[in-house]
Amino acid sequence: MLHVVHHPAYVFPAAPGSRFTFDKYGLVMEALRESGVAFTQYQPDPMPRAWIEAVHDPAYVEEVASLAVPREKERRIGFPVTDRVRSRSMLSPGGTWEAARLALVHGYAANSAGGSHHALYDSGAGYCVFNDLAIAAHRLISQGDVKRILILDLDVHQGDGTAALLAGRPDIFTLSLHAEKNFPVRKARSSLDLALPDGTQDDAYMAALMDVLPATLDDFAPDLILYQAGVDVHGDDRLGRLALTDAGLDARDRAVMRAARLRGIPLASTVGGGYGEDRMAVARRHVACMIALADEANRS
Repeated sequence: MLHVVHHPAYVFPAAPGSRFTFDKYGLVMEALRESGVAFTQYQPDPMPRAWIEAVHDPAYVEEVASLAVPREKERRIGFPVTDRVRSRSMLSPGGTWEAARLALVHGYAANSAGGSHHALYDSGAGYCVFNDLAIAAHRLISQGDVKRILILDLDVHQGDGTAALLAGRPDIFTLSLHAEKNFPVRKARSSLDLALPDGTQDDAYMAALMDVLPATLDDFAPDLILYQAGVDVHGDDRLGRLALTDAGLDARDRAVMRAARLRGIPLASTVGGGYGEDRMAVARRHVACMIALADEANRS
């Protein structure tokens, strides 16, 4: 059984002229239903503002809440902060937190949005408004759900916002495996960064991942993994610079979950990045990730 956190307010109508009805987050749920896989859907509450302000500058949180984000910050984010954007930005951290809580019970759960790893202390960036990974991790530890969290970021872009927001915390380990020459130009310093050359293919990617993941899990011994499961490492991705295939993505996700399961560590995933003209193909990649993680989690 796949446990998925989703909210109708995650979904925006598609841009005018698109051949699709919804944006990516609506298409992910459409692709999940299309797959025929059994799943249980949960609806998150918005993340309480106090928890967002525990990670982000309260002045910036107020700018988002009052729809008064300065134009220079909206340019950095990549789109205007409208009422719809505000709603999803408050809900997405709640969804990642809810998925983590479900993972602690079931072993694995997915947020059908989230992964906003570029958002910084006083501004959004790179299509990210609030950093749901950092917010959820901080709340989970503060409320005593877990003591130690690994944020595993396998998006093609470095998780610079997550690294910056959580720098120096001994209870949260940030591991980012990303394309060296991709956005952001100026990288932050994660607990561990592994930058890959353009065009890295399946075998080299898996060798790099497995060179660092098992040792990190054994040395840091997290109680929970928050997995930024970006599919923009795929060779067909519009914004990626790596060259994984569908089989490579499947191997990546199964290896991550297998490493977690063998150590008894629950895992919650976010969709992260994935871009292309064929948005349904991107949505199917996200769903294939969820299915592979759930399948591997349920193995004995």
